[in-house]
Amino acid sequence: MGKNGTQAHPNGKLSRSRAADGPQVLPAGDAPKVISKAGYEKEIARLQTELVRMQEWVVHEGLRVMVIFEGRDTAGKGGTIKRIMERLNARYCRVVALGTPTDRERSQWYFQRYIPHLPAAGEIVLFDRSWYNRAGVEKVMGFCTAEEHAEFFRTCPQIERALVRSGIIVVKYWLSLSDEEQERRFTERINNPGKRWKLSPMDLEARARWVDYAEAKDEMFSYTDIKEAPWHVVDADDKKAARLNVISSLLELVPYETVPHQDIALPPRQQRSYERPPIDSQTWVPKRYVVK
Repeated sequence: MGKNGTQAHPNGKLSRSRAADGPQVLPAGDAPKVISKAGYEKEIARLQTELVRMQEWVVHEGLRVMVIFEGRDTAGKGGTIKRIMERLNARYCRVVALGTPTDRERSQWYFQRYIPHLPAAGEIVLFDRSWYNRAGVEKVMGFCTAEEHAEFFRTCPQIERALVRSGIIVVKYWLSLSDEEQERRFTERINNPGKRWKLSPMDLEARARWVDYAEAKDEMFSYTDIKEAPWHVVDADDKKAARLNVISSLLELVPYETVPHQDIALPPRQQRSYERPPIDSQTWVPKRYVVK
């Protein structure tokens, strides 16, 4: 049972839509809970505490968890991953965000450079984009051949089924973003010096090929939305709601229990004669701020 009060179904199928990104009618379900901005901060803190409990169970039981995040540029993948990681122990949870493959990597079997990053016992691995690059950007931008693209669809479902059979919990999220909201976020990045680095020529080209990417995503779902490792679609137009919905979903999909802890008592501090070195013998960071 997931600790947020719902039944845990590892790799279970949730209701989702196959429609292209954009405004769409979602499957009927429980009415969403409307919360304020202050309520968001309280709820994200609660869910992050549950993530810590989940990670403790993953480490305790030696589980292996792999979470893939895909979606449009500016859909909020990085921000969602950041909120998941915020309170977790980085020794047992890591983010994989691979860059452009080298010439050597291009000569390898396509999945080869991803395999070393799969989780070992007690680990959670969050893929900020993944081998699905071949089904999206490589397909649309012509970075792979038609045969390589077809081979990906032949191989990918087999690999994911093999991962699940081996005991790895595979969770895949597609963050769905409307055309209008992506345009707003692109404009915000262009006008914000703190976010401008997030924009690349490839992002702008992807924007120009919106429909091509939508068609590539639909084709990808038709081959890889499998029972053993289904796609879970997230309405990402509201970033904060998307973060809460993803974390809540992850807590349902990864079964966990509370790890028992022994009571902790601080030992008495060591007491013996000791003289600290003079303060001016050390280089201190200038105290430019005081927070009250």
